[in-house]
Amino acid sequence: MRSSHDHSRRRFLAGSAALVAGSILPACAATQTSENRDMNANKPLFDISLAQWSLHRMLQSGDLDNLDFPACSRQTFGIDAVEYVNQFFKDKARDAAYIAQLDRRAKDAGVTSLLIMIDGEGDIGHADEKQRTRSIDNHKPWADAARALGCHSIRVNAASSGTWEEQQQRAADGLSRLVAYAAPLGLNVIVENHGGLSSNGQWLAGVMKMVNHPRCGTLPDFGNFCFDWSKQDDPSAWYDRYKGVAEMMPFAKAVSAKSHDFDAQGNETGTDYRRMMRIVLAAGYRGRIGVEYEGDRLSEIEGTRATKRLLEKVREELADEFKA
Repeated sequence: MRSSHDHSRRRFLAGSAALVAGSILPACAATQTSENRDMNANKPLFDISLAQWSLHRMLQSGDLDNLDFPACSRQTFGIDAVEYVNQFFKDKARDAAYIAQLDRRAKDAGVTSLLIMIDGEGDIGHADEKQRTRSIDNHKPWADAARALGCHSIRVNAASSGTWEEQQQRAADGLSRLVAYAAPLGLNVIVENHGGLSSNGQWLAGVMKMVNHPRCGTLPDFGNFCFDWSKQDDPSAWYDRYKGVAEMMPFAKAVSAKSHDFDAQGNETGTDYRRMMRIVLAAGYRGRIGVEYEGDRLSEIEGTRATKRLLEKVREELADEFKA
């Protein structure tokens, strides 16, 4: 998927083209304007995308090939935009032929490529400057791949060590240097709450303010607010997810609707989706919401479908509230 800004630009250009045509055929221009108004009135609050991690077990087992993921998203779930995870084609960042093939597969399926989530390439905020530089360099080929796929962003981790202030400074330095590479490619560099201090919304918001670049932002995840997953059963190891998302939303360029399990009414048992989506929408965000199922009671197919159904239900319930 392109960013919301890119979508807005395409809509503007399309509208402009209609007006130019209308200078020749005024009656058609009037009809087009009326149709555009109707289309805007019926436009949903947000569109839905599919995070590749939702199907990670299928991909890891070989039941689903990475190249088939876009078609699977469209045909199995009716979702026309995807978020890749580099783990599933980790040796292909520099393989231009493979990336071109993936791009063709997505386009043939009528699917938009939104972003690549990057893991395993080092700590952007590493305390050792040489290691930090190595991590930044490791991310650059993925930025090139994301550009070739037509993505709007790469998602990185702001892992670091040291005091609160030291980690902020190191993460901000690494992100600023990576943004300097990605921005000319038309890419955003976005950070997910993904453990450690990155799961503290206040800390991450502070990093964003330090970087202070329009191409650097966040990817709030509804469920990743645990500082230390080895202590996930300890409530003190968790940051308040609603507070965290609210703190990250001013910088959000994507949103991940993490899910694990559902009750008999189809509601997610760990996250109040209505409360969470009110926070997201109240911040003015109208980009894609990514389905990211991570449970194990339902199959990945059924869990993904359940997450999509819940988002659609909440979208319908909140439509009047946020369109007024």
